[in-house]
Amino acid sequence: MAWNALCREKEPTEKTMPEDPGPGVLQSETADFDMAEGLAISVPCSHWQNRLSDVDEHCLQAVTAVFQIVGYEDEAAPEISIVFADNNMVQELNRDYRGFDKPTNVLSFALSDGEAGPQIPGVVILGDVILAFETVETEARSQGKSFAAHTSHLIVHGVLHLLGYDHEEDDQAEEMEALEKRILAILKIDDPYRLPDERGAA
Repeated sequence: MAWNALCREKEPTEKTMPEDPGPGVLQSETADFDMAEGLAISVPCSHWQNRLSDVDEHCLQAVTAVFQIVGYEDEAAPEISIVFADNNMVQELNRDYRGFDKPTNVLSFALSDGEAGPQIPGVVILGDVILAFETVETEARSQGKSFAAHTSHLIVHGVLHLLGYDHEEDDQAEEMEALEKRILAILKIDDPYRLPDERGAA
């Protein structure tokens, strides 16, 4: 997937929280589609491979966990591009497409509903998630988290943005955070919002 050609802002989309199966029920049915078929992973920053033993598998597990909880109505696997970039690349994208001339931990660029895009039978292109290595590493260290766990959280966070979830308002943030906790529990990752500065990831 040509991720740099898909950098478009997502129109706000109202989402309803998936029904909570109750305490102690974390696993859902695995999605009927093979997520690996729709996942395009790019690693232009080599530092990621030094910190994660298997970037592709790490990414696949995080994205699959999202759809185990959120579900997906289309029979075709959604196409998602995950880019493991550095601060410079993310800062350029953040400046050019969002008007903020600074790096951030993760950016999500989703194809807006009704916007013309590549039309491929049996393929649903959701968009792109781009992570900044230096920012992710610094945050993980300052928040006392493992680099791998923080990376998983940001992948989950970014993919949820592609699916229309947001955190602009307090009620949206609470809904999205609760959903992230359920997804991360599948990955055996503790509540990432135990620290107050975690709210408002990109």
